[in-house]
Amino acid sequence: MKILHLLYESKGDYFGIGGVGIRAYEIYRYLRNDHDITLLCKKYPNAEDREIEGLRHIFVGTESKSLTRTLLSYAYHAALFVKKYGDNFDIIVEDFSPAIPTFLHAFTKKPVVLQIQGHTGALYFRKYNPFYALTLYALELLRPGFYDDFILINPETARKLRLGRKKRTQIISNGVSRELLDALPEEGRYILYIGRIDIYGKGLDILVKAYREFHASFPHLRLVIAGDGRDRETFQAELMKLPREVKDSIELVGWVSGDQKTEVIRKSLFCVFLSRHETQSICVCESLACGKAVILSDIPEFLVYKEAGAGVISSSGNASSLAQTMRDLTSSSEREEMGKRGREWVRTYTWDKIALEYEEFLCRVLEK
Repeated sequence: MKILHLLYESKGDYFGIGGVGIRAYEIYRYLRNDHDITLLCKKYPNAEDREIEGLRHIFVGTESKSLTRTLLSYAYHAALFVKKYGDNFDIIVEDFSPAIPTFLHAFTKKPVVLQIQGHTGALYFRKYNPFYALTLYALELLRPGFYDDFILINPETARKLRLGRKKRTQIISNGVSRELLDALPEEGRYILYIGRIDIYGKGLDILVKAYREFHASFPHLRLVIAGDGRDRETFQAELMKLPREVKDSIELVGWVSGDQKTEVIRKSLFCVFLSRHETQSICVCESLACGKAVILSDIPEFLVYKEAGAGVISSSGNASSLAQTMRDLTSSSEREEMGKRGREWVRTYTWDKIALEYEEFLCRVLEK
């Protein structure tokens, strides 16, 4: 099967890589030997067409430090690429983003699977100016209607999108590496956030406020923040405004992967994830795989982890409530049991199984 995948974030990207990119690399790691896979990625400074991790990468668009300009340029050039070369592939997979209006259905008769990671909806209006928010809101609402085949990451996204019975949809979750399930949990002297540095989207503003309160009760416990993203410099500037004793207890370790990621997770006391909107967080799943209890915001996509007995929910946007939840979990004798339940729950979501589901769905689309 010759697969063309429109992947708007890739390894080495100036703007960073999140769950969308990580998911693609993990799935194709298991499929690359049996299929011809091409990733069509947005261009960034010094990006060159080449093979990365056994996958062919083609970069299109305009090099710019403006994310909006980069995404719009990528949408235009990706559509042109599909119009010119789309017939050379058996199937096309597009990772959906309202900020990338490709409208591929108009440029090819090849089957196109739209992979939708999540649904943001009205939250756009809290994050962006009204005009840009309205544009994203409308495109998120309208664009899926032009496609027939969908991969969704979780049932909550399917519920929000209401795609209709005539659409062919498959829910294929995110996963974890099997190696994480063998990691030996330890309880270090720090609380961990791991993920993209997106102050609003990931609730890092609330986390810092809560930690400042929490620090008064447990000054010996650090807050470790692992990850990268375009808000990194702004976030560092905000941390500099904190009282010295709090600021000195917060450590930014940057992007971690492989053994370094495993180490930073397995040695944490517990992990905190406060996303204001989410799909199925790979970092949450990886924390569970390492046997760690988690504190989560009260968005619908996170409730499944509470139901699995793997963590606790904190009221979104309430720093004092979060600080108290952190104090309670620090003192709780249930942390280890939560970690064990989380690890058992996530055991069925390994990337090799996810890749097989993904492959089977693409084959079904081609058959029909």
